[in-house]
Amino acid sequence: MCKKNPLGVRKDVLLQPDFFGDMTQDELWQQKYQEVIDFLETNHRNPSKHRIEEHLLLNFIKHNRKLLNAGKMKADRVEKFNELSALGERYKRKNQYE
Repeated sequence: MCKKNPLGVRKDVLLQPDFFGDMTQDELWQQKYQEVIDFLETNHRNPSKHRIEEHLLLNFIKHNRKLLNAGKMKADRVEKFNELSALGERYKRKNQYE
């Protein structure tokens, strides 16, 4: 897997119109949301910026946090993202010496 291509998929395959199938943006958002929830529940930590395989999850969280703060997030996603943020706060890093 290449550092510049964390999916491990060739660029010409990514540019094909049916790469994501017949999924709508809402379905893609829901799928990524569920991946982040599953990651948090299995690993009991937030995605790391230092692990390439976790970048897509971290970018999803960061992008949606920016949308929420700017007031541009769709109303139906706000409650779900707030639940995701609350779950992330549970696994926020702690000082190991406390």
